[in-house]
Amino acid sequence: MRTSSTPAVAASSEETGPDGVREPGGEVHAWLPGQNQTVCGLPLSRTRLRRFPHVRFDYTGTDVLTEADPVGWICPRCLAATSGRRPGEKRWVRNAPRP
Repeated sequence: MRTSSTPAVAASSEETGPDGVREPGGEVHAWLPGQNQTVCGLPLSRTRLRRFPHVRFDYTGTDVLTEADPVGWICPRCLAATSGRRPGEKRWVRNAPRP
């Protein structure tokens, strides 16, 4: 199986949506299909995370989770690894290099 560059979701539990499709719930991590671990380095088999290749990991750091959401926690390390740079943000530059 080829490794995909688009992260999908791996979660600790699942719920069935109103249309009968599996949806992630509980603890949510980013996972690249074709790998056996999450983006933050957790092995899928040992942590018993369920894979959801049909659900893209499109969470942001500003998402607010409520009690009504099936997702209870989003991994901050996975968020940092998948978010990248903000639009318009420049790369790091040394201001005063040593001679």
